[in-house]
Amino acid sequence: MDKLIMKDAMDMGLWWFLQAFVVAAFTLEPYFCHAETAPHYSFVQEASTAPEVSYHDYIVVGGGVAGCPLAATLSETADVLVLERGGSPYGKPEKTDKGNFVLNILDTFPDSFTEIFVTEDGVYSHRARALGGGSVINAGFYSHADLEFVKNSGLDEALVNDSYRWVEKKIVFEAPVSEWQAAVRDGLLESGVLPFNGVTHSHVNGTKIGSTIFDMDDHRHSAADLLEYADPKNIKVYLHATAHKIIFTQETGSRPKAEGVIFEDESGVKHTALLTKNTKGEVIISAGAIGSPQLLMLSGIGPADQLEALGIEVVLDQPMVGQGLGDNPLNFLFVPSPEPVEVSLLSVVGIYLPTNYIEAGSGFNLLPSIGWIPDFILHFLNQTNISSFFDTRLKGGVILHKVARPLSTGYVELRSTDPTETPKVRFNYFKEPEDLEMCVRGMQTVIDVASSESFSDFRFRLIPTQLLVDLVALVPFNLRPRSLDTAKSLEQFCNDTVMSFWHHHGGCSVGKVLDHDYKVLGVDGLRVVDASTFNFTPGTNPQATIMMLGRAMGVRIQKERGIREVHPTSYVHTMNSDEL
Repeated sequence: MDKLIMKDAMDMGLWWFLQAFVVAAFTLEPYFCHAETAPHYSFVQEASTAPEVSYHDYIVVGGGVAGCPLAATLSETADVLVLERGGSPYGKPEKTDKGNFVLNILDTFPDSFTEIFVTEDGVYSHRARALGGGSVINAGFYSHADLEFVKNSGLDEALVNDSYRWVEKKIVFEAPVSEWQAAVRDGLLESGVLPFNGVTHSHVNGTKIGSTIFDMDDHRHSAADLLEYADPKNIKVYLHATAHKIIFTQETGSRPKAEGVIFEDESGVKHTALLTKNTKGEVIISAGAIGSPQLLMLSGIGPADQLEALGIEVVLDQPMVGQGLGDNPLNFLFVPSPEPVEVSLLSVVGIYLPTNYIEAGSGFNLLPSIGWIPDFILHFLNQTNISSFFDTRLKGGVILHKVARPLSTGYVELRSTDPTETPKVRFNYFKEPEDLEMCVRGMQTVIDVASSESFSDFRFRLIPTQLLVDLVALVPFNLRPRSLDTAKSLEQFCNDTVMSFWHHHGGCSVGKVLDHDYKVLGVDGLRVVDASTFNFTPGTNPQATIMMLGRAMGVRIQKERGIREVHPTSYVHTMNSDEL
């Protein structure tokens, strides 16, 4: 009898186990799909391979910092198309390594990952054109947004934290603290940027060490790596796919509805991607603070007078599209060192909220690594041994200042109907006097750090700090007119030597162009999910929050469609900001 009872119990236990297994298999299948590993994505192809017409549940325009995590998430449960105007970052990975940071952002070859342009302010700036977006060309610093941003975003705090961890599992690493970075850290503390908060993702007053998207071998990881989360059966990514316009339909008495996107491949052939009928699909623009308002205007959503002047049919007169564009002014001090220093990018940051951040980098390579040098140049260097006559690394580094929340804003305006032409961009740096006041205060801290005892090993003692200010004032880092007093007052120095931090934001602001679900006001089936939705940049570097936003909005859209509740995601727990 006991054996029969035991057998029945075992059978019952096996039955319940099988039931649980089946339920789990169907419930958690999106999380355990047969993922592919970067760079071996079968679903990433050239746009020239696209059919003339295709149908999808979601069309994401822009495979950048927000677009990649957004598309990967949506592909768990729906068919997704991503249109990326640039190429793959995986062809020559050495090109994006830490040591080639400066060369990467200054690359002007046709296949470069960077589009360099000059703003109406006379300042050089950069737009990414690669799968992974700005995370392919930036300095790699990773840090969370401040709590105020999360509160104002309208996102659930638990979903925000879960989405950060989702990103961190794939592409975030401990930032190394070189001797240069350690001197900057100690110089900040000596200069009163207190307290020391150690290693943390949290955005708090004082000096801290953040994280990075460069691994321990100095290889870059980017938002493109987050496509490893995608279900390869449900996603297609087209490279060198330039979106020309969004297709709208409108029935009598109803609002315009996004139905698809017309895009062009590298050969100039046009293709049409349409939303699948009878679904709740959407077109989602994730083209950045310049590209997203540009595409809206090219599609007929924007200031009617500007659109009509270019012959664009007005779908919706929306004068706030392209307005409120912001960038964080960058000013710096170059500090030459008596000895070569390590290559280091941003690891340490000094924060005094809500206005100023201090960061630093050193030892930048002035020639590319071997893997990036064209064969004919490499052959020449080997034959002549000319490379032995000079050191390719900068002896010294820079200490940077960033105005955290500039009040000055500008605009994006179309120059033409050509989607490949960068539109007019003006940020109005230091238009508001408060921004200039913050820069003066921040640059004084930079000078204090460079003059500190902690930094003395990296200074020529006979070179006064004022001479370093004079040196930066002499070099034309922008096209703005110079004053004879550039180096004599920090106010003039800030104005004359300002550069872009490439933290572009605004242009499609929530509450003005979008509702709090990131849907474009006045039309259906269209959202914007990227930094163009921000009124200010979150944290010391926005990339962590933009990737988080892409993931979080993907989950939120799935929830809106009733596909899933927000469950804890199925990855191994990683360190949060308090555990680092």
